[in-house]
Amino acid sequence: MPSDHHAPSPRPRRSSLLAAILLTLSAGLLTGCQATLFAGLNATSHHGDVIVDHDVTFDAEHGLAMDIYRLPHTEHAPVVVYFYGGSWKSGKRQWYRFVGEALAKRGLVVMIPDYRLWPKVKLDGFMQDGARAVAWTHTHAGEYGGDNKELFVMGHSAGAHIAALLATDAHWLADDGMQPRQLAGFIGLAGPYDFLPLKDPDFVDMFGPTHEAQLRSQPVHFVNGDEPPMLLMQGTTDKIVWPRNTLSLAAAMRREHEPVEVKLYPGIGHFALLFSLSEQFRSKAPALNDTVDFIHTQVMQRRQAASAL
Repeated sequence: MPSDHHAPSPRPRRSSLLAAILLTLSAGLLTGCQATLFAGLNATSHHGDVIVDHDVTFDAEHGLAMDIYRLPHTEHAPVVVYFYGGSWKSGKRQWYRFVGEALAKRGLVVMIPDYRLWPKVKLDGFMQDGARAVAWTHTHAGEYGGDNKELFVMGHSAGAHIAALLATDAHWLADDGMQPRQLAGFIGLAGPYDFLPLKDPDFVDMFGPTHEAQLRSQPVHFVNGDEPPMLLMQGTTDKIVWPRNTLSLAAAMRREHEPVEVKLYPGIGHFALLFSLSEQFRSKAPALNDTVDFIHTQVMQRRQAASAL
């Protein structure tokens, strides 16, 4: 036992919590411990003035709901639909309260939807759920103080993949009466955008047995000059989703002369990047500030363009 009997300061306690979470995740214990891990992270998060509308149904047919985060008296605020990660196999919207609160405290309206997971569904299933969540948000954003003309899609890991496909492959949103250009931007954290060939049997089942089938899952394959602006964030020491995914998508956007920003964070891994969105761990990487700055820049440019018409 240490000889120092002074109570530890809040910062070491938070750092110790993050270290424990990252150690558990990197040890491959995520599947069995996710609820406990995220409960611990959310325990250090505080609602403050944030209003949370829980269990808002957006797809009654499949029993899917979202949680919505916002400040009181919000009007005409930018809206973010955030898709969580989990290898398309796991996750619950409730675990990501820290994301919703952190972004809402910055004046955004944040929708965190659930989506069906493998093996219950494959690519078409979770992509249809993602598109429906965005379309529902576009229709109902104003009821929660949001502006549907300033609608961003965002995600981490598998969630970034879903959001990126919505922003690049137009047919997903088209099925719900929208198009990628209606999005104000895409924000991706450590997303798999260019990850062929597939070897894991789960992913082969999820995305298809042939190269032609698997191409449907690759956001980089669909960049054609009709995408919204993108912010791509990546830790340089990520060993789960390699940084080349971010660099490949950015290169595809630049070939089409589309606006894209890339933020590479030295010494940051896959989960540290996610947790840096929380207020208490934002010193690990500036992903939260970079996200908010990108949103505000896009909103300002869109409003200036609209006023010039």
